[in-house]
Amino acid sequence: MFFLKMISRSFSRQFKRRLLIAVTVCLSATVSVAMLGVVFDVGDKLNAELSTYGSNIVVQPKSDAVVSDLYNTGDSAGSASGSSSGSDGGSTSDGSAAADSADPTAFLKESDAQKIKTIFWAFNITNFAPELNIHADAGCVGSGAGSAGSAGTAGASGAAASAAKCKATNVPIVGTWFAKTLHMDSGESTVAGMNGMRSWWKINGTWPKDDSEQAMVGSALAAKLGVNVGDSVTLDKTIAVGADDNTNGGTGKTGKSSTERNRVKVKIVGIFDSGDSDNSAIYMPSIAAQTLANLPNSIDKIEVKALTTPDNDLARKASKNPNALTQDEWETWYCTAYPSSIAYQIEEVLPGAVAKQVRQVAALQGDVLNKTQAVMVLMTVLSLVAAAIAVANLMAASIGERGSELALLKAIGARDGAVSRLMLAETAVISLVGAIAGALLGSGVAQIVGHVVFGSGITMRPMVFVLVFVLLAVTVLVASLSSIRAILGLRPAEVLHGR
Repeated sequence: MFFLKMISRSFSRQFKRRLLIAVTVCLSATVSVAMLGVVFDVGDKLNAELSTYGSNIVVQPKSDAVVSDLYNTGDSAGSASGSSSGSDGGSTSDGSAAADSADPTAFLKESDAQKIKTIFWAFNITNFAPELNIHADAGCVGSGAGSAGSAGTAGASGAAASAAKCKATNVPIVGTWFAKTLHMDSGESTVAGMNGMRSWWKINGTWPKDDSEQAMVGSALAAKLGVNVGDSVTLDKTIAVGADDNTNGGTGKTGKSSTERNRVKVKIVGIFDSGDSDNSAIYMPSIAAQTLANLPNSIDKIEVKALTTPDNDLARKASKNPNALTQDEWETWYCTAYPSSIAYQIEEVLPGAVAKQVRQVAALQGDVLNKTQAVMVLMTVLSLVAAAIAVANLMAASIGERGSELALLKAIGARDGAVSRLMLAETAVISLVGAIAGALLGSGVAQIVGHVVFGSGITMRPMVFVLVFVLLAVTVLVASLSSIRAILGLRPAEVLHGR
């Protein structure tokens, strides 16, 4: 009872100095809780932020992936259309329609694309879009180009004639989804398409509707063709008709292949500026591109946007050879949302496909995350050091001012250890009050940081508060012991256990 009475009376006698200690601890706790709260949640926030800049996983036919690896074409992530064309150095890591002048020769089934949402990490896949990347002549006029269905040598000679009347030849065409609603076997539905994959595009007009004859054109190509929103563009493409194919003009009797000219007319509903080589491309619904190329239900790439965990040593080991993992490593890797584990599960549900992460995005995410966490941890350490120095100085000043009081206590029989523990208890109580107030303020500051920087709140984990309280307790204890030892000349063991 006497001990508690002494503590309460010390507050009233040195209220301003005790308040300064509380404020110092409060500020340190505020910074520590805010910074550590952001540190533990910044991985998910950063991943969500980077996901707005396109896909981080690319799926393509296995044969295309093998060729890409053999000849080092495209991105190491397996971008089907490569990384560049023209002098601008190429498109984003998503791959660009304008990156290659050759049409694909290997395909996946468009109807299989929705299986991506059936994997273990389906809820981490926020969006995906299948693509059919082809080339065609744009802005064609005249009757030289026959409509789909004309064939034989007449179609072949007409192809050359029509090409001369086209404003742009060999234009990249991307057949894709824009906002397609998918109904899963589980009864759930989801929306997938380019609307959510190209959020950085500047668009004049609207996105095309799926399963329509609408399209959007890049700003560079729009200027070349001289088209605006609301105009129509005629697309012509020469396709090969096999010797035994009598469904598209082939006779099935000559034993020789022929060519024919397919034509599709689309209405331009939007003009986009992507800031890369996609500005020379046309994006249109996949059904229209498949009709133009005579490739029903065919795609050559799927872009996938997924929320992932940054790679570590286990993820890098698994990406090289999953079979080299032990059973425990396998279970940890498979049940963690690494880009490589999500890609592996996509390959499990899509026959004949290879899924690879976009290395540039993964590397950027890990590098930025490590640097961001290092800065915040350093700020936390500096705030704790500053708090320790401030508490030590305040304690020393407090003890110096209470010289007569401490001398009186010793005169009536109090030992140095008892006096020291009394001062430690006083400091502990006022520091606890400051730490609790700082923890509450730090949570609020963390939410402000989250909304200002990331546009969403920070999820505060209990371990953040436990860690901060432990660190502050150690900091205040060390500072107090140092001050008491310097003033009273006691060793730390004598302060804690008496003599």
